[in-house]
Amino acid sequence: MSQSRRLPAYPDRKRYRTYSGYLKELFGCRVHKISLDAGFTCPNRDGVRGTGGCIFCNNEGFSYNTARAVTDLDLQLEQGRDHMRRRFGAARFIAYFQAYSSTYAPLDTLRRLFDHALAGPDMAGLAVSTRPDCVPDEVLDLLAGYSSRVLVWLELGLQSANDSSLARLNRCHTVADFTDAAQRAAGRGIPVAAHVILGLPGEGRDEMLATARYLADLNVAGLKLHALHVLRGTALAALNAAEPVRLLGLEEYAALAADFLEHTRPEVVIQRLAADAPRRELIAPDWCLRKLETVNAVEMELERRDSFQGSALSGPGA
Repeated sequence: MSQSRRLPAYPDRKRYRTYSGYLKELFGCRVHKISLDAGFTCPNRDGVRGTGGCIFCNNEGFSYNTARAVTDLDLQLEQGRDHMRRRFGAARFIAYFQAYSSTYAPLDTLRRLFDHALAGPDMAGLAVSTRPDCVPDEVLDLLAGYSSRVLVWLELGLQSANDSSLARLNRCHTVADFTDAAQRAAGRGIPVAAHVILGLPGEGRDEMLATARYLADLNVAGLKLHALHVLRGTALAALNAAEPVRLLGLEEYAALAADFLEHTRPEVVIQRLAADAPRRELIAPDWCLRKLETVNAVEMELERRDSFQGSALSGPGA
């Protein structure tokens, strides 16, 4: 590859900007997320925007506390702190409202939940995962209000910058909805992390790179990538049972993820490169169970190419 940029000087010497390195730069210590399930639902499930949810959605396959059937917020925080301290030596924590659409509630309810989760002196931040059609201005104003005392991130599900793909996924929102939400958040100083799935039905490399270029133009602050995988209890599982869905192999995913990173601005924080589905929920592909192996495969692909995050971009700010 002809490179117009030198390898960025990331503190952990990776070829992409890792989330752990970013947090270490900010806080000077180990900081980890505590995934929280506050009992939210979703407008794509209750009939406001649609029913049935996205075809890939099974929150037990994404949320640690949903999978453990823990409902008390204090208990989730306590168990999350203990787990992250013992396993990773974490010193501070980010309250991560992850399950379903974590802004889909009255404003007073959101304020109470967020205030409660941030009450501890060891809480360094607030991360909220939601849909781009669930962030009215008053919710963004609420999130922006926390920024003076803690780190705040807004995670928005995009999955693809192709409206046809979003329709196949039963997302019940558009790319324009994402653009609007991301721009309104950025206008309030709230960094946005986009969720993207590689290997969606009907998408090839060109469509996936179009999503990368869209996000580079939109100038999002963070990125979460993973491959399409089939979880039990989803509409995708039913489709796969009727006729097997084409899923990426590990090497294919590593190559596409490397492509995506090369077209991602070098300052963007890469918050995820692999799915983290529990064995009891995953149908296929089985390599998604091996998260470390997946991350290593992407890193080795970048090494093999002698490329890095942003290396396919050029010009000011690329």
